[in-house]
Amino acid sequence: MIAVVGATGQLGSELLSLWGDRAVGLTRDQLDLADPATVEAALEATGARVVVNAAAYNQVDLAESEPAAAMEVNSQGPRRLARWCASREIRLVHVSSDFVFGVDSSRNLPYTESDETGPLGAYAVSKLGGELHVRSGCPDHLVVRTCGLYGHAARRRERGGNFVETMLRLAAGGGPLKVVDDQRCTPTSTVVLAAAIDALIESGSTGLYHATCSGSTTWCGFAREIFERSGLDVEVEGITTAEFGAAAARPGYSVLDCSRLVRDTGYSPPDWQDALTRYLAMRDATAE
Repeated sequence: MIAVVGATGQLGSELLSLWGDRAVGLTRDQLDLADPATVEAALEATGARVVVNAAAYNQVDLAESEPAAAMEVNSQGPRRLARWCASREIRLVHVSSDFVFGVDSSRNLPYTESDETGPLGAYAVSKLGGELHVRSGCPDHLVVRTCGLYGHAARRRERGGNFVETMLRLAAGGGPLKVVDDQRCTPTSTVVLAAAIDALIESGSTGLYHATCSGSTTWCGFAREIFERSGLDVEVEGITTAEFGAAAARPGYSVLDCSRLVRDTGYSPPDWQDALTRYLAMRDATAE
């Protein structure tokens, strides 16, 4: 049995859909990463031999004003999971972020797992902390870094809980859109990340891995592709990060090298454009 922490999130719901009766989902009401008592009680009840942590505090800008909250969920929460899993010889799969990189402003080559990290803001620091706790605290672990995640569960949220849904909602309001064009990353669908995690577990892989779609773009390029593949005529103007004025600093380049994933599992992630097309097609099909 596989226990999925963060069952109602974009990735958690995708994993549960993929695994069916092989997995049990744990919502925040059942397991709150900030509450040690719920962590132990909820996991004990599942009888799981693998725990996947798909939960996170992901309010990047808000974390700048409440860093302790981000650290509690993203750093201390994984520490609690690692300690519990290690004491019972259970495998822990922890999902991390491309935001552990970013301090190297001159970077223009994909990051490998062996590259030095350099987080820029409170959220990024908290995610790196979670990685380190898992890697040092649980011998049988997988830490999977990803980037630009979007999944269908976000459609249930009123204001659009991922970049694709936000762009489509804003487009419906009319008028030109301004989108950051100087941050290069790899948009990744939860379908692709879930498949990568499944491949890693099935192959018996351990340690640190990068798992994203292939290729890269900017947020502005991603927005334009969303509209083009949705058949929408929307004017998109590229702006700089400074012009956008977000509270938290973001990496200017955070493309991840996934060759280790491909080598060790045989799973080759699709291009980000292909994953987007599949997402939009499924979105249209389920809307009918």
